[in-house]
Amino acid sequence: MENKGMEKQGNIKHRVITMLDRDELEFLDKLGKDALFSTGHKLSYNEILRALIDFSKEIGLSAQNVDSDEALKRKLFEQIRISLIKPKTV
Repeated sequence: MENKGMEKQGNIKHRVITMLDRDELEFLDKLGKDALFSTGHKLSYNEILRALIDFSKEIGLSAQNVDSDEALKRKLFEQIRISLIKPKTV
């Protein structure tokens, strides 16, 4: 099923390895299982992370002047606030 998305986008996919602590991994598991119990489809770690990356791109997140993960979180919240205020163009 995941190959369909690869063919549709025409992009070459690359493997990314990340180190998560137990709490972060449990959170990803919970998101996947919440989707499973409410829709019948369990979201994979890949689907969750890709959606978060796509969301960040769509709201215009940049890492300019960001020097830590905490600074990136603050920048993400700031960008979300800006994107909620900014009128959408059709």
